Amino acid sequence: MFHFFIFIFGLIIGSFLNVIICRLNTKKSFLMTRSCCPECGAVLKWHNLIPIISFLIQRGKCQYCAKKISWQYPMVELSTGLIFLQIFNFKFLIFNEFSISQFINLIYYLLIVSFLIIIFVYDLKHYIIPDKIVYPAIIVSLISIFLNYELLNPLFSASGAGLFFFLVILLTKGKGMGMGDVKLAFLMGLILGWPNILIALLLSFFSGAIVGVSLILFRKKKMKSQIPFGPFLSGATILVIIFGSNLFHLFEKLFYF
Repeated sequence: MFHFFIFIFGLIIGSFLNVIICRLNTKKSFLMTRSCCPECGAVLKWHNLIPIISFLIQRGKCQYCAKKISWQYPMVELSTGLIFLQIFNFKFLIFNEFSISQFINLIYYLLIVSFLIIIFVYDLKHYIIPDKIVYPAIIVSLISIFLNYELLNPLFSASGAGLFFFLVILLTKGKGMGMGDVKLAFLMGLILGWPNILIALLLSFFSGAIVGVSLILFRKKKMKSQIPFGPFLSGATILVIIFGSNLFHLFEKLFYF
């Protein structure tokens, strides 16, 4: 039953993340402005805003203007629900006894993956990693590592990852990557520490190469086309948060082989 509530909570948070993604860098408030259809401007009622269910009932169309609703909305809601469920399983149920510190740790990871989901979708849509999301995530992560008295490893990992991406920008003269990637890499180091940051970077470059080559082969992109790297970095970070030790052992076997 508790798994069900965690999943529902994730769906609700996913719906709110959609609001942030759509209103980020606009003058609309995340909390005070009521949701409306982006096509006709009709103010949406409560029954239009039920995560996933409203989308299915309305068959993916606005009830007022019949325009198609972006698949972003149900996908973000469902993904957030599933990720929250996995975070709960891997970061909470592994302990035999409940404690306040474990609960705070769970809240931290739920908050961090929410930041990463926003970065994933926003960069995918706009090719920009928003500072308004990265900076708060860095602050939250710094607070977490100070509270857990684990300073050296996360700070070392964050500095190394950020410096690596900064050097890549210098060597390539800013082609393909920007300072947003540097900030995101720094955040990844704070979240994951060593050696998990290495696994996340390898996973992001590996998946980015596969997707990039596939898009070129299917003629969706050209050799000089820009492909946002933020989704691969944030997606890899979420995977390592959930499956960290398993992914580390997998890469360890591959390298030893």
